[in-house]
Amino acid sequence: MKTVFVDVDTQLDFLYPAGALYVPGGERIVDAIACLNRYAAGRGMRVVSTADAHAENDPEFATWPPHCIAGTAGQHKAAATLLEKRVVMPNRDCAVAFDDAQQIIVEKQTVDVFASHNLRRVLDALNADRYVVYGVVTEICVWFAARGLLALKKPVTIVTGAVKELRAEDAARALDEIRSLGGKVSTVADVCLD
Repeated sequence: MKTVFVDVDTQLDFLYPAGALYVPGGERIVDAIACLNRYAAGRGMRVVSTADAHAENDPEFATWPPHCIAGTAGQHKAAATLLEKRVVMPNRDCAVAFDDAQQIIVEKQTVDVFASHNLRRVLDALNADRYVVYGVVTEICVWFAARGLLALKKPVTIVTGAVKELRAEDAARALDEIRSLGGKVSTVADVCLD
């Protein structure tokens, strides 16, 4: 079974207290995310990482405070989550070429990664049988990613211990919805035993 790991928005502005849109406790999941990314790479599985890459006057800032502005330190992924062989796919028309990349970073400007220009092209090229999803924020970007992947009619697992929420109640509802759509929720240890 061909598996793709999906690392959602593990960027400095979200994961650390100095970040522009800090998710409280986000720093506590960095080690788990790094472990999952290395696990996937060590077994020849690809990691698709989503990353906000906003312009200074991005329309999303009408809803959320400015964050992850392209080229700023806060927009960078946490170093521990990066794999050695990686490629960045900007959110515009471009070639989908990631031959030997272990990690494909798909840039986006909205909470829904499926609104990005290249995600579907990347997923089609990878042709996975199943997806393992983790990152931030559980009830927003992780939820959108998992729902979009489930719409492809492939198994999806969200990894607890490698996700972080803004509101526990909203995250619980999001995970319940993912389960109701056929997704699974698992632990880092269980995923790494598969």
